[in-house]
Amino acid sequence: MNQPKLAANAAPTTSNDVLRLKDIAFIDAATLLARFDLHLECVADNASIPGSYWGEPEAGIVGNTVYARDDTPIHSLLHEAAHLIVLPPERRVAVHTDATDSVEEEDAVCVLQALLGDALPGVGYLRVLADMDAWGYTFRLGSAQAYFEQDAESAWQWLATHDLIDPITRRLP
Repeated sequence: MNQPKLAANAAPTTSNDVLRLKDIAFIDAATLLARFDLHLECVADNASIPGSYWGEPEAGIVGNTVYARDDTPIHSLLHEAAHLIVLPPERRVAVHTDATDSVEEEDAVCVLQALLGDALPGVGYLRVLADMDAWGYTFRLGSAQAYFEQDAESAWQWLATHDLIDPITRRLP
């Protein structure tokens, strides 16, 4: 497999804690999502997060908006944003809480969230992958990084076919 040509912006976590929205600049996350015509809305501490599939502190999605609190994990925010990014704009407006259409799409979303992490200052794809492991994502090769680098060929193809990545560099356009 072609290895992704990505720069790791931050070291992976060495504890069970994960990077959260409060740990980065909100404007950076909002600007990244805006590249894909998405809106990031910050929810008040202890308030319910609209459209959260797993419940607080996980990010939520409703239409073109990703909802998050300061304690929302970055990997969750990026995962939910990726669900919206893979949808055509006319389908996004109908989304509330659950946007998965297929296993193939879910696999592509997992790769896309790491790529989004690489585009987010102070995060990086390695940190997103490590946080996915710390949070409890499971992959047949044992880690998100192993999936990303060795077992996600169909996800890479899905993203390239849908013009969401450059097929040569395997980076966001």
